[in-house]
Amino acid sequence: MAQKKFKGKKKGDGRETLSLQDLAKAPHEDYKREDREKGIPARIVSFSRTFAFARPDDGGEDIFIPGRALNNAFLGDAVLLDRVQQQEKGPSAAVKKVVEAGSRTLAGTIGRSELGGWEMRADAALRYALPLARDSLAGFHDGDKVQAEVVVNRYGAYTAQVTKIYGTGGSAKICADAIIDQNQIRTEFEAEVRQEARGLADAVVTAEEISGRLDLRAEPILTIDSASAKDLDDAISARKTERGFELGVHIADVSHYVKPDSALDQEAFLRGTSVYLPARVIPMLPKELSNGVCSLNAGTDKLTLSALITFDKTGNIRSYEFQKTVIRSKVRGVYSEVNSLFSRSADEAILKKYEPVMQSLQAAKELADVLKAKSKSDGTMELESTESEFVLDEDGVCIDVLPRHSGESEEMIEQLMIAANQAAAMLAKENGLPFVYRIHESPDPDRVDSLAQLVNALGLNAASLKHPGDVTTRDFANIMDQAENTPVQKIISHQLLRTMAKARYDTAPVGHFGLALADYCHFTSPIRRYPDTMIHRIISTWLKTKDREKCLKLYKEASVKAAAHSSECEVRAMNAERSADDCYMAEYMRAHLGEAFMGVISGVTMRGVFVELSNSVEGFVPIDTFPDSDYQFDGVVTQYDRTTGKKLTIGQSLPVKVVASDVATGRIDFMYNGND
Repeated sequence: MAQKKFKGKKKGDGRETLSLQDLAKAPHEDYKREDREKGIPARIVSFSRTFAFARPDDGGEDIFIPGRALNNAFLGDAVLLDRVQQQEKGPSAAVKKVVEAGSRTLAGTIGRSELGGWEMRADAALRYALPLARDSLAGFHDGDKVQAEVVVNRYGAYTAQVTKIYGTGGSAKICADAIIDQNQIRTEFEAEVRQEARGLADAVVTAEEISGRLDLRAEPILTIDSASAKDLDDAISARKTERGFELGVHIADVSHYVKPDSALDQEAFLRGTSVYLPARVIPMLPKELSNGVCSLNAGTDKLTLSALITFDKTGNIRSYEFQKTVIRSKVRGVYSEVNSLFSRSADEAILKKYEPVMQSLQAAKELADVLKAKSKSDGTMELESTESEFVLDEDGVCIDVLPRHSGESEEMIEQLMIAANQAAAMLAKENGLPFVYRIHESPDPDRVDSLAQLVNALGLNAASLKHPGDVTTRDFANIMDQAENTPVQKIISHQLLRTMAKARYDTAPVGHFGLALADYCHFTSPIRRYPDTMIHRIISTWLKTKDREKCLKLYKEASVKAAAHSSECEVRAMNAERSADDCYMAEYMRAHLGEAFMGVISGVTMRGVFVELSNSVEGFVPIDTFPDSDYQFDGVVTQYDRTTGKKLTIGQSLPVKVVASDVATGRIDFMYNGND
């Protein structure tokens, strides 16, 4: 049976995109008097017949809301909370008002009720099944995944009106289709977009297009991507000099082909980003561009926008320039092959393949090592991310889940892309250009204080966090250094990510906390990210005109729109990617029901503990399933058994058994599998 591996993740500059983490397991926060008086902005994230839970916008523990205090709020609504009280089992509150109604469109699974009628069990955190409305779409079967509108019947009760039928809810592939719709992700290109793309499909680089560009076709340039990648939008070249290094980062000149306000441009703006699911990629641009004219295929003339950067021996940028260029990549590099070169395990065929670019590749590796060392000395963190690789059979069923690991070549490309992104932001800032920066603000002091509680509870020293309102990246790095090679390393890494603000796009150059950089943007992936395309357009105009006022006239308003909308698209894509990953994990674990595993406690809540297995799969163990115990949550990282004195804490190994795996919701349930 054929097997396919899907990493489902994006390349390059990945360290700074990981701050959009699920906050459900964030440590307990106290709510200040002034917050209670103003009202706490939150969103309803769990809904039952008689109660709900709301998650504060700034993070923290979910807040219980009794049904009588919901004030007509429903799942997904943005609300303002007041009357916050600290209870033994956590905070409770009332809905002061509904600020914005959420979507009433839900995905779910059809089944029979106890009374024999049809009902829908929602994938979202709706804790009871909704009976079907009488005018629901017909043709569904028991266990089918559907889309439905939540409506109120004549008795004032919520019901589900089926509007779309996907197929069996036991298939992760079908569930992913529902997730795509639920997150309003565009999957089809309209006729005008397809027509424009077809018009570019057979485009070749002409002498006229080359005229006026810097000709780099003789340079030892190569691309490096995964073996399955088809959208090759970045290439590199490097040279070691007496004073340091020269780096060329050559990016597909997408803005040359995607003109402002064209159908292609409008569609790319609406999509904002490519979406990477375990079994498919939903591209921002049609394949005629992403896999064709804009892909930097080896041995072919390609139009590029190049960042040409010189560094001193310690990795400081001495100078930079951006040029419209034409390149001809010498080698289509593959991460695994380059890793074998770096480890000196490459066979003769690989050595021969990379011979034309070997010096360039070696210089790039040496530069990346210097940049990594400089980054660490500047205080950046070596954070661990739990990314998964899915192995699917020929029918698209997940048959294995593996933790994804980055090799030396992946880390090299990441460092070089970050350098190019930094240089692009410096160009814009120094010349006062309208721009789309990638910003990452300092973390909220209350979250830093909660992090300090966690760090102390785990036996580490939180002294570097004693000034929560003035914390630096280096302070976070100190915590990470303490956790290195300890059982809590991954937990601390994840909690640092949850503590930090969400990275986003903005027109103000406020810097990037996570990377410890004053200037940063996304320049290197215009095939899959709209901000990069906008930046290419701005830089191209600047190179041609050197007219700041013209750039402001053309792009000031467009930059504002691109920053705001692209941030929304990114969150939408990440939610879809994470939900789909959960469904595929559940599909895999369904084949292992009843089996025992050893895992590590990755999160502790009032209601139980999360346990992560070595393959990156995470499941939940309800606290009331532990035999003969009386556990109490300390509000930070531990459940204490008041009967025996035993504890369940973050980083602790725990034997578990798989007892349930719901593909439709992506929920995996474990039970304690110990002897006591």
